[in-house]
Amino acid sequence: MDTFDGVSESAEGGVGVGEVRNNVVDSDPSNNNNAVVTQIGKRRRKLTSAVWTQFEILPIDENNEQRAKCMKCGQKYLCDSRYGTGNLKRHIESCVKTDTRDLGQLLLSKSDGAILTRSSKFDPMKFRELLVMAIIMHDLPFQFVEYAGIRQLFNYVCADIKLVSRNTAKADVLSLYNREKSKLKEILGSVPGRKRILNFSFMPPPHTGVALCEKIYRLLTDWGVEKKLFSMTLDNASSNDTFVELLKGQLNLKDALLMNGKFFHIRCCAHILNLIVQDGLKHIDDSVGKIRESIKYVRGSQGRKQKFLNCAAQVSLECKRGLRQDVPTRWNSTFLMIDSALYYQRAFLHLQLSDSNYKHSLSQDEWVKLEKLSKFLKVFYDVTCLFSGTKYPTANLYFPQVFVVEDTLRKAKVDSDSFMKSMATQMMEKFDKYWKEYSLILAIAVILDPRYKIQFVEFCYKRLYGYNSEEMTKVRDMLFSLFDLYFRIYSSYESVSGTSSASNGARSHVDDMVSKECLDVMKEFDNFESEEFTTSAQKTQLQLYLDEPKIDRKTKLNVLDFWKVNQFRYPELSILARDLLSIPISTVASESAFSVGGRVLDQYRSALKPENVEALVCTRDWIFGEENCTLAPNLEELTEDISKMEINATNSAGGSNTVTVGGQS
Repeated sequence: MDTFDGVSESAEGGVGVGEVRNNVVDSDPSNNNNAVVTQIGKRRRKLTSAVWTQFEILPIDENNEQRAKCMKCGQKYLCDSRYGTGNLKRHIESCVKTDTRDLGQLLLSKSDGAILTRSSKFDPMKFRELLVMAIIMHDLPFQFVEYAGIRQLFNYVCADIKLVSRNTAKADVLSLYNREKSKLKEILGSVPGRKRILNFSFMPPPHTGVALCEKIYRLLTDWGVEKKLFSMTLDNASSNDTFVELLKGQLNLKDALLMNGKFFHIRCCAHILNLIVQDGLKHIDDSVGKIRESIKYVRGSQGRKQKFLNCAAQVSLECKRGLRQDVPTRWNSTFLMIDSALYYQRAFLHLQLSDSNYKHSLSQDEWVKLEKLSKFLKVFYDVTCLFSGTKYPTANLYFPQVFVVEDTLRKAKVDSDSFMKSMATQMMEKFDKYWKEYSLILAIAVILDPRYKIQFVEFCYKRLYGYNSEEMTKVRDMLFSLFDLYFRIYSSYESVSGTSSASNGARSHVDDMVSKECLDVMKEFDNFESEEFTTSAQKTQLQLYLDEPKIDRKTKLNVLDFWKVNQFRYPELSILARDLLSIPISTVASESAFSVGGRVLDQYRSALKPENVEALVCTRDWIFGEENCTLAPNLEELTEDISKMEINATNSAGGSNTVTVGGQS
């Protein structure tokens, strides 16, 4: 029988060196740290215990015993499987030659039977990088590095640490920004459709269309993405209209836009919806004024609040919901006020009977009007919340929501209540101004959602315009024209077709090796088409996709993931879907990244130079992305911000100068 050296694991979890006899093969599947011992040679298993970083294994002595020597003091200990590594661990803790500075850095600990160690080497460059990351992640001022308490903390952790000044920290941020910018430029050059904040630039006056065009075009050329644009989402201001027409003209000179920029300008859906509702609420019913005064009365003193709570308790209402006071110029707050008042309707009726000073009571008919108005406004409130999502909602969400809005307005126009008719008529005029013809490109986007496909657009247009409408014909024709364009552009690309010059070259080389007769047979095979596959072979990817059954509408689906999974089935169509679905339907999501109150431009940021602010904001987005949630406002804040915006379509200085760009490959 052969005998050879091997290793075994002690009860303490350490790895010792021992003997393995009789050609035993360790195949225990639960022993993850052990390598399998074979009969070939005398290979030892890898020693994984942390103690071997400070002990040297000595050759087997004359007594056939294995020992290990401490690299610092030279003390020797038995280390075969009968002793394990427990004695070695105890020696490390009491070794007289261990430097006290090493003890401060070593940080020995036991986890699942193993010793964990940290390198005693301090990397000053890594420290500076982590410090800069903390400043960017947590919106810390550059003076943070000069705080006395922070400096004391760093000195305690490492006495040899070289502390930096705020100017050095600022320079490190700019260096990191430039490094990440270079990486992102490489990504943008090779991978289309990537969403990132590219710039956060100061825009000096005047905010004219010409000035905006010059600024944006310079930024696009700096990044090298002027030929990768599909769309540009802007809010409704005349300066933006002028700007986008000028920019489109410049890009068309370089033949940089699909179909000469037919779909280049996308109006912010959230802002347009806000304009529509604001126009309607100018003619709101008197009952809204009464409920506004009622809430003011109840909240006017502590005694009235208590009396109202008693009224609510007497009619068995829980008082967990608050009474919302609206701001008349913010329609969403008016909706929330009406909604809260309807919940306490019985309490208000009881207050009318028990409090003689309450003079703003509503009749039963007025309460009915409020209920109708609340249901009407809830449609717009829910759609606004969806359009304002900070997770960049995909473009397939646009068409169903706008259809619901138009359907709601059409029904309200024939309502029996005159106040509903008047309000809906005003809102419909504003709707027709901007959305008379639903954006073709965004109607096509919902077709590329496998839960809706073209049947949903047909259903909506049939309900609005009847059978075989001209609007539906436009959508269908544009869908097939776009696919044909994408197919011509991308069908020859290696990334789409799956073929390459290398594979073509290899195929030609194989053809050279076969006989002419065999080659003729192979050519016949290449041209062969079975009759049963003729019909499907003639169908395009778009036709095959439309012919497939729809996915259940109630299915929770990430539509971008769907097209990523199906990119090999529909290579060109998946590229079209990616570009259309990534069109930003609202500028609110991008504005929320850096325009919510003082969350970014606080007392520290507002004193910085524009280039330093840009470096902080952009680097934060590039490195941390969605993991960074401190900038994300809640839904109520978003809708309030939209409602506060007074957008004057005729004012050249009106609106926001935030530009959201959709990518094109």
